[in-house]
Order: sequence, then C-alpha cells, then structure tokens
Amino acid sequence: PRDKNIRDMAWIVPQWIERLKYGTPGGRGAPQVIMLENVEEFRQWGPLDEEGMPIKERRGEEFELWVGRIRQLGYEVEHRELRACDYGAPTSRKRLFLIARCDGKPIVWPEPTHGHPDSEEVASGKLLPWRTAAECIDWTIPCPSIFGRKRPLKDATCRRIAAGVMRYVVNSAKPFIIPLTHQGGDGRVYDVDTPLPTVTGAHRGEMACVSPGIVPI
Repeated sequence: PRDKNIRDMAWIVPQWIERLKYGTPGGRGAPQVIMLENVEEFRQWGPLDEEGMPIKERRGEEFELWVGRIRQLGYEVEHRELRACDYGAPTSRKRLFLIARCDGKPIVWPEPTHGHPDSEEVASGKLLPWRTAAECIDWTIPCPSIFGRKRPLKDATCRRIAAGVMRYVVNSAKPFIIPLTHQGGDGRVYDVDTPLPTVTGAHRGEMACVSPGIVPI
C-alpha cells in the first residue's frame, strides 16, 4: 500500500502497547500475548520514493522497523506465512501471522493437520487430505443457463464459450469453478477437488460453478 492512512493502521499496534504498558502501574496493562494476521505483502512494506512508489532496494524496511519497535517493548516476535487449507479450512487463502509474547513462555505454532492429497504425508496417514470446494457447494440447487439471458450474447463471446466447452466440458467432464469478473482475465479455473481460493464479499468477486450437460439444439 502507498496510502499513509493504511500504513498508519499497522503502527496502532505498538502505540497501544505503549499506552497499556506505561499508562498502568508497573506496566501490568500490557498484553502478554499479541496475535496479528495480515496479507503476506505486509513483510514488503518499505519507504516510498518522491512519486509515492515503493523503493525496491529498500523493500521490507518499514516492516522490520515495526517488528523492531515491538521487540523494544519487551516482546519476543515470530511470524510465518500459513495457508488455511493446511489446517482444515476448505480454502487456499494464505496470510501472514505474527505472534508476540512478553510472558517468558515460548511461541508455539500449530502443526499442519491437512496436506496435498498426493503427498507422502497424506498417503501414510500422517495428514488428512485438503478439504475441497466440492463439499461447500449444494449440488441440488438448479443452475440458470447463460443462454437464458434477455440480451443475446455477442458472437465473440459465443466463440469463447464454444472453445471453453470443448476444452473443459466435452474433453473433461469434471465440474470446475471460474471467476466471473475481474479475476478471469488470465483464463484461470479452479478444480472442485481442491480448496477454494480466497472468496471476498466485495462486488465483482463472484464465482460460478460450471458443469457439463447435454441440451437439445
């Protein structure tokens, strides 16, 4: 992010630690354990040039300053990038997690409980296979056809649909998931037997399930 207001949100954490630590007798108000979750790009925050663009050579400097400030306040700090699908959630969402402690106890991270279905850990029974998008979909709900819309499709759109039907339906009878809007420019599709990608509640973040079918022509 290049917006100062967004960057300032991160600095609220050490500011609150200071207020709770030095604003109470003996610093007893400071939290013993702090856990934070953010996008993994948070680690790349650094200074901006005169045009407000990140300076690549100084990538990560602001994040290191931020972590250093929390350590100066008496905390041990560790951070890792974790994927939700490795811990039993049916989504491949990956985020940066940070834990800070000042109670003298070790920082302990959870062990993965799930893994790729083809991995040795899953084959040996050490881990469970990833949960899938298919188990989140109610397959009994009727799916409206794209050809039933009021405005007819453009010829170029029909050609793209025909190419997609051949590739993903005729030659592959397995249902799949596609982004409907801004995510679909690179031809991306998602297998229903894998965890879902990040699904947002924002407008233009919709997805659709595509499944084969035979219709009279």
